[in-house]
Amino acid sequence: MSYDQDNIFAKILRGELPCIKLYEDEHTLSFMDIMPQADGHALIISKEPAETLHDLSPEGAAACIHTTQKIAKAVEAALDVPGSLVMQLNGKGAGQTVPHVHFHVVPTSIAQLRATPHATTPEKPERLEEFARKIREYL
Repeated sequence: MSYDQDNIFAKILRGELPCIKLYEDEHTLSFMDIMPQADGHALIISKEPAETLHDLSPEGAAACIHTTQKIAKAVEAALDVPGSLVMQLNGKGAGQTVPHVHFHVVPTSIAQLRATPHATTPEKPERLEEFARKIREYL
């Protein structure tokens, strides 16, 4: 399967769509999920065009993990939670809704996560920006 250059994350990377940015480096971008499953839900994407983890280079995967660690620590500190759920949905069969490899950092438990469906309810940008501001303080 070929990579879809018109997926929403590819458009964000090209600056065609906005995001509430948390962190960016040469290989990754992290921003707030606009349909969060919990307050402070963050996403980490590779700048490499890859649909799934299987399509990502070893260097791209390492960069994503490094940024995911950084974001998870900041989310947990900013929201004063004892842990977070870190997940990567790999392919449609696993529930991946955007065909661009990405990681989720959700400051919640698996039990609470099950009560909130993935990618269903948009959050107000002002509220997302409030959480982003808190998280950025820990980066």
